Amino acid sequence: MTEPAITQDLIASHGLSADEYGRILDIIGRTPTFTELGIFSAMWNEHCSYKSSKKWLRTLPTDGPQVICGPGENAGVVDIGDGQAVVFKMESHNHPSYIEPYQGAATGVGGILRDVFTMGARPIAAMNALSFGEPDHPKTRQLVHGVVAGVGGYGNAFGVPCVGGEVRFDPAYNGNCLVNAFAAGLADADKIFYSAASGVSMPVVYLGAKTGRDGVGGATMASAEFDDTIEDKRPTVQVGDPFTEKRLMEATLELMATGAVISIQDMGAAGLTCSAVEMGDKGGLGVRLDLENVPVRETAMTAYEMMLSESQERMLMVLRPELEAKAKAVFDKWDLDFAIVGETIAEDRFLIQLNGETKADLPLSKLASTAPEYDRPWVPTPAPAPMDDVVNVDPIDGLKALLGCPNYASKAWVFEQYDTMVMADSARTPGIGAGIIRVHGTDKALAFTSDVTPRYVQANPVMGGKQAVAEAYRNLTATGATPLATTDNLNFGNPEKPEIMGQLVGAIQGIGEAVAALDMPIVSGNVSLYNETDGAAILPTPTIGAVGLIAHPGDMIGCDVREGHVAILIGETAGHLGQSALLAEVFNRTEGDAPDVDLDAEKRNGDFIRANHSLINACTDLSDGGLALAAFELADASGVGVVLDSSDTAFLFGEDQARYLVACSFDKAEALMIAAGQAGVPIQTVGKFAGDTIWMGQSSAPLSELSGIYRTTFADTFA
Repeated sequence: MTEPAITQDLIASHGLSADEYGRILDIIGRTPTFTELGIFSAMWNEHCSYKSSKKWLRTLPTDGPQVICGPGENAGVVDIGDGQAVVFKMESHNHPSYIEPYQGAATGVGGILRDVFTMGARPIAAMNALSFGEPDHPKTRQLVHGVVAGVGGYGNAFGVPCVGGEVRFDPAYNGNCLVNAFAAGLADADKIFYSAASGVSMPVVYLGAKTGRDGVGGATMASAEFDDTIEDKRPTVQVGDPFTEKRLMEATLELMATGAVISIQDMGAAGLTCSAVEMGDKGGLGVRLDLENVPVRETAMTAYEMMLSESQERMLMVLRPELEAKAKAVFDKWDLDFAIVGETIAEDRFLIQLNGETKADLPLSKLASTAPEYDRPWVPTPAPAPMDDVVNVDPIDGLKALLGCPNYASKAWVFEQYDTMVMADSARTPGIGAGIIRVHGTDKALAFTSDVTPRYVQANPVMGGKQAVAEAYRNLTATGATPLATTDNLNFGNPEKPEIMGQLVGAIQGIGEAVAALDMPIVSGNVSLYNETDGAAILPTPTIGAVGLIAHPGDMIGCDVREGHVAILIGETAGHLGQSALLAEVFNRTEGDAPDVDLDAEKRNGDFIRANHSLINACTDLSDGGLALAAFELADASGVGVVLDSSDTAFLFGEDQARYLVACSFDKAEALMIAAGQAGVPIQTVGKFAGDTIWMGQSSAPLSELSGIYRTTFADTFA
């Protein structure tokens, strides 16, 4: 096949600027081959190089005594005691999911699972954070059905429980949905596998499924805005096979036990190119690949196609040569490909050959760690205008408005399509607060949550970034878990626009302050930029995934609300309605500032909840919808009514931070009050749980009526 000539149009179609192409010419001193152009395009795009965000990501706190491995590997690793570690990460598959919802979401799940078991961990939990356009937008229904089916289709077949997540709707996502996938696994702390190659003339081994043409150029597509050519990008979406991935995991973990693995890397974005370059770069080595040895499922594949394919369920490994036969036997047993496709070399070269012909010969180090890095111009997001007054509403009418909105209604229609109980260690499944997975064979459990409130970030990126971390902290704390660490998925529009770059910078600043104050370092993550269609950006959506440890069964706080329990509010309420759910859904207004996040108060109140867990029968944090929605959700989960004394709109629906709603017996309530006084923690009784009615002041409605709205709204909208 004759390779195309390198033209300006071809360069532009690969997402490379004129300056970047000039830099390539300076590096190699000649015109690149077509394959070389593709390799540079793959390694220098935003998705792989983080060229617009690296400067700011370096400011995030990533260390702590609990951190075994921070950002830079396939996933983060955190110590959970007893020689065990939790391995976790969150990644985006936004653009592929908008183009082809089922496969885009499915392969997002597959990719994040590989990131975890590549480190030597067996996956134990998954979550997903999904953002869609308006419910009545013509494409939203197709996207919701396709994405949810894809997440469930892959995760259920692979056999990992989905323990949490979030689903939101906003017109800003009409042209660009977000699909953020999280996975966590368990490993022995002294048996973590890394990707840095070592040793010269060591065999480079291809593992797993065969390479096809699906996903060619996927990473470059993920680093570009959408326009009316979107359907042309459908071939860049990967196709997944969860049953092959399950075999790949078992084979990989078995292989690791043989001692044959020097280093190993998932083939994710940019496929064979990125995995080989990252392994070589981290180890300070070069790599030679002989592409005729790559297992393929299609005929006449070119070097360009093989290097840029993002076919799924594949790994790349550097192998101890004396254990080659033993390693191959493992993959033969699992009916997976095992092929030596090259070797490590001492020179700083990325040498690609096909049938003896050199297709690429590049300095490897220039492709990864020395990729372009930009200090993009940015402007701070201006402070919001002062908010007009909000009139009091009938509290039951206000609550009904929230319960009748897909953003705040039960998401059971979604999570009931996911297997939440596989592996039989799920202690709390989706529905309210963080999910919990028991650490098999121990007394420990791990809590998982995913949080962000994009409307806060839009109004005030710094405060919105803080709030995403703070809400994750509270969701973990409400289960009795000690927050350990976080992963972030930073979803933003075009960073070449100073106002968008300002959102990213502000959110990272807020996240950094919060994870430092709350001792939840960022150990892994992903940046997804250019989430725009025809110039219209998504809401800034820096999703925070967080993990907490419940060291003993007695530390766990349940959702056990009983008749006669006292309703207690922990934290200070000022009645902040700016950017609130009530303001948006009842008044159709998005005004005011995000609520203030007092990190000292968050830490103090969270420590108080955990220290007094034995006095608490049920606990939930207050966020969207404030006290009214939190009290209803506890009542609905337990089938017991609630009587809230106040009818004040700001008190019931304000979204002040650092607050928890607690249910407990009268005797425990007295003890909790005394303890709060000693700790300097704001506390007040706000009512009680009793009967079968929701009362707020003098306004009421049967719990059954409100639960009916809450539990059917989502299904009625999308089923």
